[in-house]
Amino acid sequence: MLRRLALIALSSLVLPAVLPLAAQDYPAKTVKIIAPVQPGGGVDLVARTVAEQLGRSLNQSFVVENVSGGGGVIASQQVARAAPDGYTLMLGYVATHGTVPAVRKVPYDAVKDFTAIAMVAGTPNVLVVGSGVPASDLKGFVDYAKKNKVNYGSAGQGSLTHLAMEQFRTAAGFDAVHAAYRGIGPAITDVLGGQTQAMMPGLAAAVPHIRGGKMKPLAVTGLKRHPLLPDVPTFEELGYKGFDGVQWYGIVGPANMPAAVTKKLNDEINKAIASPALRERLAGEALEPMPMTPDQFARFIQGDIGRWMKLARERNITLEN
Repeated sequence: MLRRLALIALSSLVLPAVLPLAAQDYPAKTVKIIAPVQPGGGVDLVARTVAEQLGRSLNQSFVVENVSGGGGVIASQQVARAAPDGYTLMLGYVATHGTVPAVRKVPYDAVKDFTAIAMVAGTPNVLVVGSGVPASDLKGFVDYAKKNKVNYGSAGQGSLTHLAMEQFRTAAGFDAVHAAYRGIGPAITDVLGGQTQAMMPGLAAAVPHIRGGKMKPLAVTGLKRHPLLPDVPTFEELGYKGFDGVQWYGIVGPANMPAAVTKKLNDEINKAIASPALRERLAGEALEPMPMTPDQFARFIQGDIGRWMKLARERNITLEN
């Protein structure tokens, strides 16, 4: 009995010293970051940018694996089931941990089955109309939409481009027909061609067409004007409250990851997005850094899902499995 008590006492002294050492040694092998999309595009770019930065700062290989399908559900399920040791991470974004769980049943809990590690960056959505629409500001478009038949496009049923437009349509009080496309590219093509009159894409996708004079920007989401469109007001400025949603990207892992490992990754990612070089790279994609602690990021995810779930229920927007 005395020997057993001595061993217990000894372990209580040794374990606290050993556990932090494990976090100090992390990562001891290659870390996989899953991008829940096909190669190319904003999600993939952010995943590879983060992997490159973490690999350099932590002196270990961080590799990106693309797992597409199901609007990010397949990748998310894979990560949720992975060992919570910090060696399988994912570039979560507004679809996987925002709009998709809000409009359909998914085989995981987007909050409880994940560890929120670090927010990386976000970009606003911008309400644009085609060059043939006789409106040059938001009020003019609302007046036009109340008197004429308006069709608007989105990147798909239940996407942020769909939900954000429904949020605005409801707040402004006009009717419109939703045209759901398979991706943002075809949706933009039909606005340019006049088949639809409006849409609310992410800023990066819209900027080239705005600069080319083929789309007119009327308002941006978020709490402040974007430096790429300094003359375009926010919805908030124009009297529409609650339009602070953005297309965001962040790193998540399986639930119950060691707090010390989570903090280490969070510290390194926040350090990276504070660097001028990375800020410049993100700015090229109309992305602005959004540093947060793990707790802040977890609350952000929960709030984003709640926001879009409320809207989806009010508008009866669902996506069948």
